[in-house]
Amino acid sequence: MRWLKLEGAVNVRDLGGIPTEDGAATAPGRLLRSDNLQDLSSGDVSYLLGTVRLSTVVDLRTKAELHAEGPGPLTRVERVVHEHHSLLPEHAWNAAAEALLVRRRKEVERYRGDPACAHYLGYLEERPDSVVGALRAVTRSHGAALVHCAAGKDRTGVVVAFALSVAGARRDEIVRDYAATGERIAAILERLRGSVTYAKDIDRVPLDKHVPRAETMAEFLDHIDKCYGGVPDWLGEHGFTDDELDALHRKLRG
Repeated sequence: MRWLKLEGAVNVRDLGGIPTEDGAATAPGRLLRSDNLQDLSSGDVSYLLGTVRLSTVVDLRTKAELHAEGPGPLTRVERVVHEHHSLLPEHAWNAAAEALLVRRRKEVERYRGDPACAHYLGYLEERPDSVVGALRAVTRSHGAALVHCAAGKDRTGVVVAFALSVAGARRDEIVRDYAATGERIAAILERLRGSVTYAKDIDRVPLDKHVPRAETMAEFLDHIDKCYGGVPDWLGEHGFTDDELDALHRKLRG
């Protein structure tokens, strides 16, 4: 795992070097994943701009989260393109308890075996435009693209899994990358507890429920295969063209 050590983020890794089905590997310096970027130090920013050559940030949080957290340091860098593609409906973030209960019931009906998998399938049903938009932003990036949400686990995990699938990464390696966030979960939760936006929700959930399970991503991708014919077919049904698939594949393979 190509972890990047930053002062202001704890779940950052370069998705280069992931083995592909044809015996090659994804290229380094093309796609990164991260938890939120609110606390980056000046040294972190210099490293991302100079060494990583970051050119695009894809933020998967809701507008409510962006407003509550305020602009991060990279938003002040003009040469970095920032794109916002929320994977949650805007009303979902601050929904009332009754609305949340209805939402959870719908998720159980969608996929009974795994609540997290059901949640991820909800992204595809409710915000397919954001999934496609995020991948287009990665494809267009002339340098490294970084995808993030709050923890860099769920929303980021889905978009990254789609990108790696297009790149031809081995399924077990996509699952392995998703589960790797578990290595940093204690540090991630500690960061989120320090934010008024997220702190109130962290300890309502048992610690083990925060840890990403490899089985969740495996089931999620299997469900996409079964119901949609695979990631490329799902993307095609939602307007991501064959030319865009080829361009994203080339971007991530080098």
